[in-house]
Amino acid sequence: MTIFHFSSQPDSKVVLITGASSGIGEATARHLAELGRRVALGARRTDRIASIVKEIQKAGGRAVALELDVTDLESMRAFVSAARERFGRVAAISSRRLAGIEFLQD
Repeated sequence: MTIFHFSSQPDSKVVLITGASSGIGEATARHLAELGRRVALGARRTDRIASIVKEIQKAGGRAVALELDVTDLESMRAFVSAARERFGRVAAISSRRLAGIEFLQD
């Protein structure tokens, strides 16, 4: 497994996280938010990611909960679009389906 270390630069890059309602996705969202990243949490269990987002925000982080079904292309497009509308340019996507973190190029 590859582990990526994000510096805590004040530029607050945006990271999209799929499967963020539990397990590795949830842990990744919490960790990146602690590092100052703006995180968009995506999952089918919207009640669960809404709760996680509240906890992240209470701790001073910036996060948004968005419904997502990774098996549906339109759902993925809507997820990315809503995250970009909320936070701006997306720097990376974390997904179990991608088996890690994909960094996006300009």
